[in-house]
Amino acid sequence: MSENNQLTRFFGGSPAWVLVRLVVLSIVVGVILAALGLDPMNIFKSLERLVRNLFTFGFDALEGLWRYFLLGAVIVIPLWLIMRIASARR
Repeated sequence: MSENNQLTRFFGGSPAWVLVRLVVLSIVVGVILAALGLDPMNIFKSLERLVRNLFTFGFDALEGLWRYFLLGAVIVIPLWLIMRIASARR
């Protein structure tokens, strides 16, 4: 009985229940990593590809942000300038 109690204390619960939780958690993490494009057979190459894709995505996002800025600035800057000139004449 003492050996079972030590095993339960080591695992932090019933060994069977801990094993089930670890299997489920491993599957969930595996699905997430697969969605990110990671491959367990070639983890380093997959991590490199992930970083490269995130880097590229970051620059694509900045390019999109820059386009939105330019599009809005075509309207906002002239209106701001007109308002400043109009308020300065008062």
